[in-house]
Amino acid sequence: MMQILRSPFLLLLPALALGACTVGPNYAGPPRTLADTAAPAGFKRGGPLASPAAPGVAAWWTQLNDPLLTQLETQALAANPNIAVATARLRQARASLRLERANQAPSANASAAYLHARIPGFDFGSASSNSDNGASAVDVYNVGFDASWEVDLFGGRRRSVEAARAQAEAAEANVADAQVSLTADVAQAYVNLRDVQRRIALSREAARMQQQMLTLTQQRFGQGAASDLDVERLRGQVEATNGQIVPLQADLESYLNALAVLTGQEPGALDARLTPVSAVPLPPAAVAVGDPAALLQRRPDIRAAERQLAQRTAQIGVADAARFPRLNILGLIGLGGTRLSDISPDKLVGLAAPMLQWNFLDFGRNRARINQAEGQRDEAAAQYRGTVLGALKDAEDALSRFGHRRETVASLLRSKASADRAADLMQQRFRAGTATLIDTLDAERQRVAAEQNLSAGTAGLTGDFIALQKALGLGWGAASPEA
Repeated sequence: MMQILRSPFLLLLPALALGACTVGPNYAGPPRTLADTAAPAGFKRGGPLASPAAPGVAAWWTQLNDPLLTQLETQALAANPNIAVATARLRQARASLRLERANQAPSANASAAYLHARIPGFDFGSASSNSDNGASAVDVYNVGFDASWEVDLFGGRRRSVEAARAQAEAAEANVADAQVSLTADVAQAYVNLRDVQRRIALSREAARMQQQMLTLTQQRFGQGAASDLDVERLRGQVEATNGQIVPLQADLESYLNALAVLTGQEPGALDARLTPVSAVPLPPAAVAVGDPAALLQRRPDIRAAERQLAQRTAQIGVADAARFPRLNILGLIGLGGTRLSDISPDKLVGLAAPMLQWNFLDFGRNRARINQAEGQRDEAAAQYRGTVLGALKDAEDALSRFGHRRETVASLLRSKASADRAADLMQQRFRAGTATLIDTLDAERQRVAAEQNLSAGTAGLTGDFIALQKALGLGWGAASPEA
């Protein structure tokens, strides 16, 4: 029997040798962009900030030296629903890859069956177990094993595995992209919270000083040394300052809610931890940004776009392989009979059935599928180029804003120092009796206003630092998907 089964397989050897053939284009990497050759020149914006030194890819928020922010970032990465969604999609993509790999292997089934039949009017002869009133009965026992395998003659299965692997790698890059966006959102909400807390405190201090000025002016008005207009002007300033505190309080509660949700908790869960006022964290004095070429390897959205292009390229081969013949091999081994004793090795029945299929007359359907896959590949290539250009723009914009914001903060520091000196001089004149209390309080009000401007500028500088880290794609490097 084995000799009988061997001959058909010898005839199939030339066809099996075709299994080394893989149709469709081989992926040769993403299209080249200007960033691929821009490494020596580096970024165009940011001046001395655009250092070619490689930036770190660790937890960038630790550079802000705020332990509470670090705790919030860790909690957000562990509990944020958007990260859970991206991670679930990654598991799905990895399962699809395992499924495509398994589809390359044969499928096998084992079966065991027992049949008892009693049919009137039929005589099964010696196989019948009983007979009465013209009816015969028979028992049938069978144990079998069958396997089927589609020979990957033209590489369609291999291209499917290649596409699934690229899809899994793109899903992993999407997880990293979600992590980058999340950590930036948490840091920005935290900075906004600290800024608003500081501005509320300064606004209350300004309102207190203005109220003192109003009280003194009212006293002078009672003595005939001030006009009614002076009183009304100061009263309007007090009301305006108090009115500014109300929307700031609403912003404060909004940022508290945002941080709670970003860390996977209900609004209000972080109020006790975040209500104590703290300073806005400051970025480091020196920031390395690397070069555009390294940016292409670092940003997760670029990696995801490149892997999508690889997936679309492999799918062209899947569509192309459908134009050629398909070879399926079916093998069956069975034991059976009308008695249990018939299930024995000497009654083994074997069957090998190779089947060749070729849908050669499809009226252009397969060619249309190939053209469709090629169009999807070209679309993915264009999207990759667009993603690269968008990433470069993000980086250049962030560098420009961060560099100019530093100049702004330096100017605000000088303004704050000038206001401090003016307030000190006015205090000295007041103690010497050459300045009024109202003049002194007005100088203090200007000092508080300068401090408010500096606080807003400092928060903007840290916010620009956060935007720069997001634009650079820092936090996670490239990794390989699960095997």
